[in-house]
Amino acid sequence: MSSCLLCRSRATFIRQPILLPSAPTSHQPWLRWSSSDLRRRPSRMRLSPNVARPALKPSGDKKRSRNDRGPWANTNQTEARLNGTTKSRSQSALKRSSHRNEAKTPKEEDSPLYKALKMQTALAPMTYHLRTSIKEKIASVMSFDQFGLLPVVQDAIATQALPTLVDLTPTPIQKVAIPALLEGSDQKNKPKKKRSKDEDMNYSYDQYLLAAETGSGKTLAYLVPIIDMIKRSEIAEQEVKEKEEEAKAREAALKPTPKVPQIEPPELSENLISTAGRPRAIILVPTSELVRQVGTKVKDFAHAVKFRSGRITSDDSARKIRNTIFNPIGIDILVSTPHLLASIAKTDPYVLSRVEYIVADEADSMLDKSFAPITNEIIDKSAPSLKKLILCSATIPRSLDTILRSKYPDIRRLATPNLHAIPRRVQLGVIDIDKDPYRGNRSYALSDIIWSLGKAGGDETMGHLTRYMEPEVKKILVFVNEREEAEEVAKYLQEKNIDAVAFSRDSEKRQAEILSEFTQPRRAPTTEEILEKQRENRMERSSIPFVMEEKDSRPNISRKLPNTKVMVTTDLGSRGIDTLPVRTVILYHVPHTTIDFIHRLGRVGRMNKRGRGIVLVGRKDRKDVVREVRDAMYLGKALI
Repeated sequence: MSSCLLCRSRATFIRQPILLPSAPTSHQPWLRWSSSDLRRRPSRMRLSPNVARPALKPSGDKKRSRNDRGPWANTNQTEARLNGTTKSRSQSALKRSSHRNEAKTPKEEDSPLYKALKMQTALAPMTYHLRTSIKEKIASVMSFDQFGLLPVVQDAIATQALPTLVDLTPTPIQKVAIPALLEGSDQKNKPKKKRSKDEDMNYSYDQYLLAAETGSGKTLAYLVPIIDMIKRSEIAEQEVKEKEEEAKAREAALKPTPKVPQIEPPELSENLISTAGRPRAIILVPTSELVRQVGTKVKDFAHAVKFRSGRITSDDSARKIRNTIFNPIGIDILVSTPHLLASIAKTDPYVLSRVEYIVADEADSMLDKSFAPITNEIIDKSAPSLKKLILCSATIPRSLDTILRSKYPDIRRLATPNLHAIPRRVQLGVIDIDKDPYRGNRSYALSDIIWSLGKAGGDETMGHLTRYMEPEVKKILVFVNEREEAEEVAKYLQEKNIDAVAFSRDSEKRQAEILSEFTQPRRAPTTEEILEKQRENRMERSSIPFVMEEKDSRPNISRKLPNTKVMVTTDLGSRGIDTLPVRTVILYHVPHTTIDFIHRLGRVGRMNKRGRGIVLVGRKDRKDVVREVRDAMYLGKALI
């Protein structure tokens, strides 16, 4: 018997069998519908019919076997089940579990004492009580006149070292280090600490550690005392020599001269007392770029103070190195890398026979695994004549602190109150590249930021003299974590019409040329240049007729960012290089450690100038680390 249309629709939507009332009960068939109606819905779209039922309880008579609980029933248990009986845990086990649970509580991570990624544990801590006491001691020092320097050295500071500054005020590290190095260490009369037999006990020289933030004038802090001490020793030697000559002249006047032919001394005796190839002070730096920078500063002093200096790098020829060190007139201060100087000392051991002062700049690098054997070898060979060993660094890692406590337990630490802190004059901005319009494209975000900085107006640092100068070229540093990416990022920026260049070990031939553009400060025009510029402007205004210019309707297809230079580099450009003209640093990657943060952001804000730092943060970067660094910079706290 056929069903009506209403019954068929009910059977389709309700999916229930409809019994025909006219048919007998034993012959009532199920209604037929299509195969699509028989298809069941997915289980994730159906609710269980046993939701409201209580859980089934196992009967007490029947014990559940091991297999009834599943194959993994006995794993990750907190109580021991032996022979079917449960035994309680011991008191020691309960105590261990309680300590473990306390260590894993999320409240500790929410507290301000928690450090994301614990990057700050890489730096040796310095108490705020010590920082406050140092700040109180140096508060009264306001001028270089209070150090008691030689007049010629003090005049050279104003004319050669800091010619552009009007108010010559020492920086905190100079206030701490210069008087300490000049007056000598007070630890000579103190008993030496007991050390193991394996360590060298035969040292009589003073040890100093100069620790200060980046851009605080550490080079001048150790260079001025060394030059002053060398000049004083030269004056003393000259006085002794004059007295000896006067004594010989008096003795010759009193004694009759015997008629004995004069015999000239052989050349060998003259070579034994010669100062050629025997420097009095050695400054060791890790890279060739720092050799050029420090060597230039030493040479500027040499013009005014009149002493002999030289610098050698692996890029120099053998003839130039030989003429620099073994000059017949001698040498007083030598700037070099440890490996090059050690190789010269192997062929000529007398190079280190007259060294009185050794400076290890960037000591955290000079005493790591790669430089430590060579640096220690030079120090040990110079120990018989050495008077002062000076270690200088912007960061004191825990590894360096451990080495100093074991090898130099009597070292005198000269630190500044702002050690391991980034100056507050440096502003840090964070760009999330995952948001619009970048959407995770880090290189596009970098080029867009550089274009925005390049088109923005420059700061008038020279005041009214700016109109007589050439347009200011903005210098921007971009730091990457990998050396291979420096070339890739620079090439991408060049495709975006940005004047970018890569600075890495792969570009050794152009390193000096590239670095000079980012280290030479902007020079103020002289009076003659100002008058010449005014004369040219008047001639241009009088010779150019008034002509209506027609606007070019053609679109500007190739657009280039003017007056902006970008240098893409790695940590090679973050160590000690005096990038005074640079006002902006962009961190293409988040640095691995706090030490890298300090050195990279330390390229700006030098010599009390303002700077800007920008960090590009992506999905895989630790944003909490960047947040902690930014908060510490805003509050002026140290990153420890």
